[in-house]
Parts: sequence; C-alpha cells; structure tokens
Amino acid sequence: MDITNKVAVVTGGASGIGQATCSRLARDGVRAIAVVDVSPATAAYCEEVNGRLGQETLFPFSGDVVDAAFRERVFTEMEERFGWVQLCVPAAGITLDRLGVKIAQQNGTPRLDIYSEADFRRVLEVDLVAPIYWALRCVGSVAIQRARRGLKQWVPEELVQGAVVLIGSVSSAGNRGQISYATAKAGLEGAQATLAKEAIYHGVRCAIIHPGFTDTPMVRAMGEDMIRNNVLPHTQLKRLIRPEEIAEAICFLLRNSSVSGSLWADAGWHPTA
Repeated sequence: MDITNKVAVVTGGASGIGQATCSRLARDGVRAIAVVDVSPATAAYCEEVNGRLGQETLFPFSGDVVDAAFRERVFTEMEERFGWVQLCVPAAGITLDRLGVKIAQQNGTPRLDIYSEADFRRVLEVDLVAPIYWALRCVGSVAIQRARRGLKQWVPEELVQGAVVLIGSVSSAGNRGQISYATAKAGLEGAQATLAKEAIYHGVRCAIIHPGFTDTPMVRAMGEDMIRNNVLPHTQLKRLIRPEEIAEAICFLLRNSSVSGSLWADAGWHPTA
C-alpha cells in the first residue's frame, strides 16, 4: 500500500516508539498525522518537526487515550479537515510492574500482598482496551467514507484502503513481574487476529508488532542496573533496540500488504525461565 498522502493517527506519539513512528511517517510522505499524547511536550514536538519539514504535517492532540470523548474529537477533527483516517498506530502504553503475590512482614506476622486490582485495570485500560478502540475508530473512518460513496464489501481491484498496526510486546509470552502488562499485550494478539478478519471487509488490514526491550522512557524507568543485569544478557544484540528500528518495522507493516499477522522485533530476546 502506498502510504504517501494518507492520513494517520498515532497515540503515544510524543515519545518513544510513537514519536519515532510519527517522524518516520512524516519522512515517508504521509499527508497528515494526528500526534496523540498526554505529554505537554506534544505541541512543541509537532512544531519542531513541521519546521524541519517546512509544512504542517503533524497535528498535536493532548489527552488521555482511554477517554472516549477525546478519541472521538481527534478523529472528527482529522476527518473534517482531511476526509478520512486511513492509518492508525495506537502506541501509547504504560507499565505498573511488580510480582503478583508477595509476602510482607507486619509486626513479625506474614501478610499477603497481592498485586493491586486498580493497577491491573488501569494497565488493561491503557494497553489493551484503548488501542483496540482507536483501531476500531480508524476502521470506522474508512468504512463510513466508503459507505458514503455507495461502496460495500471491498474488492482487491480497489487496492488496500487502510492499515492498523497494534503494538504488542515480547512480554506477551509471559514475563516475571508483568502480570498486567503481559496480559494486555497477549490480549492484543486476539484483537489483531479478529480485527484482521473483520476489517478487510472495508479494505483495512490489521497487524501487530512485538518489540523487544526498546530504548524508551518506559524501559529506562526500569533502572540501569535492571537493564544491564536482567535484560542485555538475554538479548543477542547486547543492546536496547532503537525506537527508529521499531518505527521502520511498523512502516513496513503498514506498506506491505502481503504481510499479515504478527512480526517479532525482539533483537534476539531469550529470557531464562
């Protein structure tokens, strides 16, 4: 699929993998990109990239990705200005890591300490529910535009109309201390497989990429000791993946219509049991 002159929405777009993806899409000729992020630096990032490009390509939207009204505002504004949104990369994510069950001592008495249900629900809202609904809204943008032109089921002669890439993780296979994050990322695999079957009716493809440990603020928050002692020794490249490397793979998935399903970009990650 030719992504030049397409319209895109990227969540988590002001940092890490999301930011690298926005920059790559802009370089690849995407017409307009909604950069969605809770960070107050979102507008400054868009202004800096637009200045470099010499044109307005990145459009900042600051808000919480789990807010349905905010999501609708982003799509509505982009549709009113550009007609439809054909590309979506819901890259926003959080981690609230700790062991599921711990035993704490309180006045010499063992006390059961179970992972916070509120934290579990928050991670699922941000990392699982929100990406699915941003993806669905993108498919809806293509579907309604086709319906307005009297088109129904997509046929190959029309060429692919749009694409969604969900952001999974190597943690989807299970990772100690990530009961909520691993659950969310594994859930995205089922969502991708289902949406791929449904969305092609409207000519929209859906894929998922599973990055390994990438040099992002979220990974750096683990601490240098954790990265040095528990991550790099189990990675064949012996370094963190660069966000630009994942962004390149995401754009490959958006463009190459022959590739479906999941892509593992793990830098040779092989954790111990």
